[in-house]
This record gives sequence, structure tokens and C-alpha cells, in this order.
Amino acid sequence: MLNEHRVTAIATNRPDGWPQTTLVGYVNDGFLLYCFIARNSQKHTNILRDPRVSVAIGSDAPRPLDIKGLSFAAKASVVSDSNEIEHISGLRLKRYPEYAAVPRPVAQTGIAQRISRPAYRGVVLLRIAPEIISVLDYSRGFGHADLITFSERDLDLHISSDRHRWDDNVITDRSTHDFDER
Repeated sequence: MLNEHRVTAIATNRPDGWPQTTLVGYVNDGFLLYCFIARNSQKHTNILRDPRVSVAIGSDAPRPLDIKGLSFAAKASVVSDSNEIEHISGLRLKRYPEYAAVPRPVAQTGIAQRISRPAYRGVVLLRIAPEIISVLDYSRGFGHADLITFSERDLDLHISSDRHRWDDNVITDRSTHDFDER
């Protein structure tokens, strides 16, 4: 289901206690979700203060028993590893090929405009690591949900197993490796 959707609702905790929910585009690498957000957004401020978030993914269904979706409790953190950022940026272009045509952000200084790498300083990449996922599948009974829990160790192992891709050791030629193609 994570691979079937491109938009999720993410809820953060505001300083005044009110929850704040916004829609964001995302990519996933296994069970980890990633989204680029504005550094000056309320969402970013909320996450820096309290990394706990709730996420919901799903869509409208023609019949009640066709409802499927995910919701999860997670912790969000800002990604600082440049290899991880590059890896996720590549996944983003695969999932959102239309972003390749969008020009880089333009930074303005006075009358002159210039395109620069620091124009991305206003954007951060979030890694959203689930702790509990509720998988909704009403075809298995109205209101049916299965809970999946992750420990910190599970997520550490998942992130560790993905590190090889973030360190330029990507397997690019699948034909030279033994993979089950079923």
C-alpha cells in the first residue's frame, strides 16, 4: 500500500496542544517514509519540539468493504546524511517523474536573481520511522485492522541494511546476482 500512494496526511503536535494535520507528498524506502518540507513551516517547528507524528494513507472506496488504508504512530527526524538525501532524491524522481521538469528554486538578492545550490536551504528531508502501523482492510470484515509494531532495534536493522545504498555501493546489474524473480 505504501507503494500505491503518493500523498499522506501527517499530524504533528503544536505547542498549544492542538494537533496540526497537513498533506505531504512522500516516498518510501521499505517501511520508512520520507518527505521534503519547508524549513520555516509550522510542521517542521512542531517536529523539532516533539518528533511524534501520526500518518494516514488511503483513498476513497466505492463500497465500504473495499476500504483499505494505513495509519501509524511514528517518529520524524531531519535527515542530514548527504548520501541518504541523494538516495531519497532519486526515489522521489522515480515516483514523481514530473518533478524533473520543475526548475530549481530561485533565490533573490535585490534585483538580481541567481540559481544556487543554497536555494535548497529552505527545505529539509524528513525520515518518518513507524513504531506502530495499523493496516485497515475491510474486505476481511468491517472495521478490520491488523497492528504491526516496530522496535527501535527493528528500525536500526532496517536503516543499517539500507546504508550500503547510501554509501555508493548500489547493486546496479541484477543479472550478476542471484535473485528470485518470482
